[in-house]
Amino acid sequence: MKPDCDLLIIGGGINGCGIARDAAGRGLSVCLAEMNDIGSATSASSTKLFHGGLRYLEYFELRLVREALIEREVLLRAMPHISWPMRFVLPHHRSMRFDMTTPTSKLLNVVMPWMRGRRPAWLIRLGLFLYDTLGGRKILPGTSRLDLRSAPEGRGLNPKFEKAFEYSDCWVDDARLVVLNARLVVLNASDAEARGAQIMPRTKVTSAEVVDGLWHVTLQEGDQSRTMTAKMVVNAAGPWVGDVLRGTLKSNSQSGVRLVRGSHIVTKRLFDHDKCYFFQGTDGRIIFAIPYETDFTLIGTTDMDHTDADVKPQITPEEQSYLIDFINGYLAKPISDADVVWTYSGVRPLYDDGASSASAATRDYVIKTDTSRGAPALSVFGGKITTYRRLAETALEQIAHHFDGVDKVWTAGVPLPGGDFPVDGVDALVAGLKRDFPFLTDRWALRLVRAYGTEAAQMLDGAKTLADLGTDFGATLTAREVTWLMDKEYARTAQDVVWRRSKLGLRMDAAEIDRLQGWMKDHAQQSNAAAAE
Repeated sequence: MKPDCDLLIIGGGINGCGIARDAAGRGLSVCLAEMNDIGSATSASSTKLFHGGLRYLEYFELRLVREALIEREVLLRAMPHISWPMRFVLPHHRSMRFDMTTPTSKLLNVVMPWMRGRRPAWLIRLGLFLYDTLGGRKILPGTSRLDLRSAPEGRGLNPKFEKAFEYSDCWVDDARLVVLNARLVVLNASDAEARGAQIMPRTKVTSAEVVDGLWHVTLQEGDQSRTMTAKMVVNAAGPWVGDVLRGTLKSNSQSGVRLVRGSHIVTKRLFDHDKCYFFQGTDGRIIFAIPYETDFTLIGTTDMDHTDADVKPQITPEEQSYLIDFINGYLAKPISDADVVWTYSGVRPLYDDGASSASAATRDYVIKTDTSRGAPALSVFGGKITTYRRLAETALEQIAHHFDGVDKVWTAGVPLPGGDFPVDGVDALVAGLKRDFPFLTDRWALRLVRAYGTEAAQMLDGAKTLADLGTDFGATLTAREVTWLMDKEYARTAQDVVWRRSKLGLRMDAAEIDRLQGWMKDHAQQSNAAAAE
């Protein structure tokens, strides 16, 4: 019996879509089932950074940091529209302290007991030296020092902070990267489909069994149920990976995840520059304050254990107070709850390594293959957005053992849709877009380029005036763009559009979003009717 596909992937987050794209490009037939919108769970709720993980050095996770540092520039070249270099400012004061449970802190307590958990400047500089050198930088500039008493980055901070270190990482627009802040997952899904993959959003895997060496997987989409067959199942269900492993796949594996909730707050813009702050707390933890969507500042994240994947993660009053108190320790002018315009939370499914705290749990990924059911099933535990491409390659190393003639690695250096232009080419694209479509404002053109890259012109093709783009929903969102998102990026609801394919929900009111939802419903019905004729 010939199966419907080689791989059936459960989970449409960054890991599932990354594996789908990679596998399809190697000649495997792929089907991916996501029970909700593409990238709507963990991958939708990151801190929007491609970064090496500076604090992971305190846990001696040198392999993970090195891999992530290398990947920053690989990904930056592949998607310069949705990712770009960012400088990070790390203020220092003699009161800085370690998390006393980290290996670095424990070592210093032995060799330098008089430090009593303090973070001396020399230790931070040593960490930044490793950060600059481990990944072999070619694009990003190295670390420098700042005098906050005179530098613009010091304005807005408590004057007790007189010096800082400045280093490089990368922003990623995870609204484009993984739906609810990301096109990358959607782009990966689109790219995978172009290579022969079938992407099935809002389709839940309800059961799976092995018959005659093939997986028979039951799928539920709305009120319709069907069965597909596959040679191999990939369990990339994120927070639900353990449930799928032992429930759906009926494996005896004891591997599991530790669910850690990360919460963020968004305020009006707090700083008059485009650099991010890396703030160290008196409790040893860190948070970021990141320029966000031009007019806002993103502050996060927390690390709290989350007991149930089926319980929607939401920021607690205690977490919000923690973030506000944390950043107020750095600000010259404190903020309050009244300054918070939006919050979001996500659950990180970390591999359960038995760590004593959520902050100490490893951010590395673990991939395991189980053949005990008579057909192979691969499960993905943990991982971070920065290393999703390498995770996919590692997964394919295990997958390839079960198939003949699998092609070699290919994703490094291959741009995602819309990313086929130089890292420093955004300004030229914006200028070209405004030249070809003169009704665009500067901000509007930049938003489109940052969202769609070289595909922005394709989306607007033929438009001579604003009216040619159809209904104006507000915040520069038009029917032309919504149709593109529905046709090419699996958007089905207004929430998909304004919170997961973009962050225009920050600029649109409830009435505008309701109007958009009505239009999308009507458009979908008309499209379905036309297809049925």
